[in-house]
Amino acid sequence: MASVFIYHVVGDLTVGKPELAEFYETETVEAAIKAIGESTECGIPVWKKRSLVGIENNEMRQQRFVGILNSFDIVSFLARAECLEDQDKATKTPVSEVVVPNNSLLRQVDPGTRLIDALEMMKQGVKRLLVRKSVMWKGMSKRFSILYNGKWLKNIDPSYSSGNNLIANTNRPSSSSTSSSRDKFCCLSREDVIRFLIGCLGALAPLPLSSISLLGAINPNYSSIEASLPAIEVTNKPPGDPSAIAVVEPTQDGQYKIIGEISASKLWKCDYLAAAWALANLSSGQFVMGVEDNMTPRSLPDYSVNSPAGENNTANGVGSPRPRKFCSRSIGFNPSSPSLGISRTSSFGMSRSMYRGRSAPLTCKITSSLAAVMAQMLSHRATHVWVTEDESDDVLVGVVGYADILTAVTKQPTALNLGNLGNRSYEGFATEIQS
Repeated sequence: MASVFIYHVVGDLTVGKPELAEFYETETVEAAIKAIGESTECGIPVWKKRSLVGIENNEMRQQRFVGILNSFDIVSFLARAECLEDQDKATKTPVSEVVVPNNSLLRQVDPGTRLIDALEMMKQGVKRLLVRKSVMWKGMSKRFSILYNGKWLKNIDPSYSSGNNLIANTNRPSSSSTSSSRDKFCCLSREDVIRFLIGCLGALAPLPLSSISLLGAINPNYSSIEASLPAIEVTNKPPGDPSAIAVVEPTQDGQYKIIGEISASKLWKCDYLAAAWALANLSSGQFVMGVEDNMTPRSLPDYSVNSPAGENNTANGVGSPRPRKFCSRSIGFNPSSPSLGISRTSSFGMSRSMYRGRSAPLTCKITSSLAAVMAQMLSHRATHVWVTEDESDDVLVGVVGYADILTAVTKQPTALNLGNLGNRSYEGFATEIQS
């Protein structure tokens, strides 16, 4: 395996990461909306409260973890009939009634855990790594887990080792400093790992310049819904990983064209109450394409939603409501604009603009390089990219998520002996992502 995976450790990725502030299951949906807006990967880990008796060990902390709550879960919950009838009560609901319990999504690891071992955990479904913020990892991180300055690591501190994981103890902290850092942790997401890897493209060459099709990174088993169907149907078949459902239109030759998506990424920083109403009352196509402001009141009745960002309210859509007509801008999507002068009509009977702003799905070609897709995801803070045919911009063939990228970069034989290739020219990659 390339040296970037074998010699780097999880502690290298924790430099500069903030200390974890646990979000408890007794908190309200309103508090969760605010926390999700400040999170990574559109979700937050949810915990049970810690017992006040005794010292908590690793096993006890793992048992306290409930699951990861994302924006899709909250909008789906708020779209229920009883929640739409009493929005105030819905936003005061404890998140324990909303989060999907899944204890396997988080794993506590030692700072000295090899990066390759962490990647294997994430390939198996782990989305967060809980890492102790040891004083030994402050400042410049030690880049090698087995060798450092050409010497085998010695003087291992047993309080910071686990199994075969080795940690340098050249600057052993005092007992007081160890005690003060014992309960300080940070949380690493898959986005953090991808950001680290994109800074090591030279060590992985030529793998990053290979197409996602050649690397087998395209996942054909994606979730989808036809544009003519009610949007609320996406709550009957919750997406897996990534948390996204493609909104598609069938073609005459039996293929499907993607026109948008309903996902945690798109709902990340939206007006949650407005999005919930739209999910419950609009078709999937209307939800993702946007609804014109001049639609008749009979089609879109007056609805009490929160004012959007910038109107004496929070950007996440929780505050004092005021009545107004529903508009797709309140979800964060831009409806068709006649001023553009460029539009086309889809089969579900709505005019749509060639440019749709935030509602447009993030797509790439089957011939796109792995590096270009990684850069796309990171620049848009997205958890996935939809893949279309090379000859058509709309015909959907699959999706690439974080797990697919991690699998691609660790399973390829070409990555076995590439640790000393050095920095290669990436002019082609730069041209690709700019285009």
